[in-house]
Amino acid sequence: MLRTIFSLSALAAGLVSSGALAAPSGDDVQKSARPAQHGGLVLAQDGNIDIYYDARGNRVLVDADTGKVIAIQPPGTRLDRRALRRQQRMQELGRAPVEDDDRYYLDNPEDMARFRRKQLEEEGTVIPPPADDYGSNDDNSVDAYPPAPSDEGYATTYPGAPTSNTIQRQPLSEASIDPAQPGQGEVLQTNPESALPPDTGGKATVDPSLSLGVRQDVADLQVLLDRAGASPGVIDGRFGSNVDKALAAYNQITGSNLKSTDAVGIKTALAQSGGDAFASYTITPEDAAGPYVASIPEDYSQKAKLDRMGYTSVTEALAERFHMDEGYLKSINKGLDFNRPGTIIKVANFGKLVSTPVARIIADKDKKEVFAYDAGGKLVAAYPTTIGSADTPSPTGIHAVSRIALDPNYTYNPNINFKQGQNDRILTIPPGPNGPVGSVWIALDKPTYGIHGTPDPSKIGKTESHGCVRLTNWDARELAKLVSPGVTVEFVGGPSIADVGGTSTDEFTQQ
Repeated sequence: MLRTIFSLSALAAGLVSSGALAAPSGDDVQKSARPAQHGGLVLAQDGNIDIYYDARGNRVLVDADTGKVIAIQPPGTRLDRRALRRQQRMQELGRAPVEDDDRYYLDNPEDMARFRRKQLEEEGTVIPPPADDYGSNDDNSVDAYPPAPSDEGYATTYPGAPTSNTIQRQPLSEASIDPAQPGQGEVLQTNPESALPPDTGGKATVDPSLSLGVRQDVADLQVLLDRAGASPGVIDGRFGSNVDKALAAYNQITGSNLKSTDAVGIKTALAQSGGDAFASYTITPEDAAGPYVASIPEDYSQKAKLDRMGYTSVTEALAERFHMDEGYLKSINKGLDFNRPGTIIKVANFGKLVSTPVARIIADKDKKEVFAYDAGGKLVAAYPTTIGSADTPSPTGIHAVSRIALDPNYTYNPNINFKQGQNDRILTIPPGPNGPVGSVWIALDKPTYGIHGTPDPSKIGKTESHGCVRLTNWDARELAKLVSPGVTVEFVGGPSIADVGGTSTDEFTQQ
């Protein structure tokens, strides 16, 4: 009995399957019922429509498959999917106006203009949406075409630029900080990797001074050059013209052929000349005590009221002592308290200063560099410099050192010097490393001209002076110890003061 039932069930299933395969599908029936009528509207994928907005805010309906424009809807109209299918059926049955077989593409302005003209000519208006004759109980009606996007709801005002409130402090008197002496601060050689700043707890921070091409290998090279007497100016870890000039001078002084890309050669030369490029230094109570001035005013009349043009911070004083850019010193010692005695920081290990007496100096205006030679004509030191300007050029020819003043004051005379601000009377600005001529004045036999320091060491070789030869304070102090009255100073290249007439605007009075 069971076999009979199973056989009948299998036979019935086979008949149903055969009928299903033989009968045309619903899609086939529908396709066969569609007339191949000229201009008939056939939507891709049963209603796959692209919606665009033209310049007037109209909604443009485009068949995604054929690219034909189906309709143009004025702003604010509603159209549902059933209405689209109803319009399609009406066109297929010949009850709706049949469009020409021309295609109109939205990205072709000429097609769109031609389409609009055709609609206006045939109907007088754009195509209105079909009337919705479905009852209120039909839930298929949707807002199929949302309104065109607008800027409503977005902020049209923007916050203003932040303002800065500067805290003004009263100036203090200041005592100069001399190079480190035994017992004042301990300098220990160390590998740069072992003197890195402490862990920041996993927080990713980027210091601005390290984001613009600062490199440890460049800083190592700068230290090596400085040790040999070929000063790169400030040690800041950046390539530039000062480094290029110092490297050329280094090769002349040492007789080598070192290249900036020779990492092995630089490392070997460092090991032979004093060890690692950077060392650890312990801040002393004297370092932290200062005293320091709160700030250095720009106006010369305000400068003249100070007791001393001293350092403004521990970092400024230590940066100058170790021949470094102040920002670079801070960046490689991030998170450390420079004002606390006992703090161990990382500093440049620039080694010993040049000690060979200098018999002749050449100030090259074109190269912006000062070369110092011994009595035998051998180059012993070279310094980047700022020499004069187009308005106040340096002298030309051969001159001689007349006198040397360490820590000089500065006499401002508007009758001779440039006029600074509204100051029209003679002023005496006190001495100090932040004075107009820095901490050194090497006077020449030509009145008002000399070789001197600067309060802005990072600008050496990159700006102009008022006619004199400007060095970093540490380079000027080193040179001052190597020269004596009578040493010749020859100016070469560039324009001279005689070419434009006038005098230097740098003048000093020894304290």
